[in-house]
Amino acid sequence: MLVGVPKEIKNNEYRVGLTPASVRELCHQGHQVLVESQAGAGIGFSDADYGAAGATLVSSAEEVFARAALIVKVKEPQARERQLLTPEQTLFTYLHLAPDRPQTDDLLASGALCIAYETVTDPHGHLPLLAPMSEVAGRMAVQAGAYCLEKSMGGRGVLLGGVPGVSAARVTVIGGGVVGRSAATIAIGMGADVTVLDRDLEVLRHLDHVYGNRIKTLFSTRDALEQAVVQADLVVGAVLVPGASTPRLVTRDMLRAMADGSVLVDVAIDQGGCAETSRPTTHADPTYIEEGVVHYCVANMPGAVARTSAMALNNATLPFVLALANKGSLAALREDPYLRAGLNVGAGQVVHPGVADAHGYRPVAAMTLLDQLT
Repeated sequence: MLVGVPKEIKNNEYRVGLTPASVRELCHQGHQVLVESQAGAGIGFSDADYGAAGATLVSSAEEVFARAALIVKVKEPQARERQLLTPEQTLFTYLHLAPDRPQTDDLLASGALCIAYETVTDPHGHLPLLAPMSEVAGRMAVQAGAYCLEKSMGGRGVLLGGVPGVSAARVTVIGGGVVGRSAATIAIGMGADVTVLDRDLEVLRHLDHVYGNRIKTLFSTRDALEQAVVQADLVVGAVLVPGASTPRLVTRDMLRAMADGSVLVDVAIDQGGCAETSRPTTHADPTYIEEGVVHYCVANMPGAVARTSAMALNNATLPFVLALANKGSLAALREDPYLRAGLNVGAGQVVHPGVADAHGYRPVAAMTLLDQLT
């Protein structure tokens, strides 16, 4: 199969869909890989590295999209990239379609098969292609939050771990999944006073088993959430409903009751955000203040540590890329129900129920769509 890797063009996005090591693996198995020149330059992967791995370097994204049958990216295709897709192509990348109607409509119009990393599953019901970036984002959330608490950033002027004689900052993590656990790990390591809320008792038991008295766990009721948010110096939004828009759990009233200069890091912003006041920001302009609270809502947080993130992502995506290339997209999707869970739209139809519900479309079953295309 002819596999294409365009350079990412989203603001401050330096990750790359395939590293040279992944390209070498594909070429070893008999595939051809087109890589746009400088696609990996921002994280230290030169064109020479890709050439040595067996890739064919091309000068433009237009050539990648014109020739490749399988397009492998990191972030959702931007508007000008979406116009280059055709019905004969498969797109494999993060999409986050539920909060993004324009992208959904453009991908439907393209007719391409669009597989979203974030809804691919595994036999345990986990999200293996979301997990590595969730780990990165969770760790970064506390790092970013600690920085935003500094007075020069508009924060309260609070040191996350405190010092002898001065209390540590109070950190509230909403959600105990991969993002939440990763955030809690870093916050505990920095000496913060950490509370994690979740509605799954098994998740809370696991956190209690791992961290013991270094963490507080709360079952997430309206009352518990409100108290934990209002009392926090730093709130990390780590809520996820796979493929669907994130519920707005943190209200404007809650934020208004927080101390001025407190911080909200909304990791859920890719799926719309978990606070009423959240809106996407970029690494170039990452924060804004609303209701006296510093909001950090960068939609591609792992892009700030792009080399680590790209390598971690490739470790997870490569087996699926190889399956799509070796078997062809339709056969690979037919044979693997976990990869098939990633099919969000295809041939002008919405497949994923969460996306359909968000935008008022009638979803088609993935196997029904595949039967239509066979």
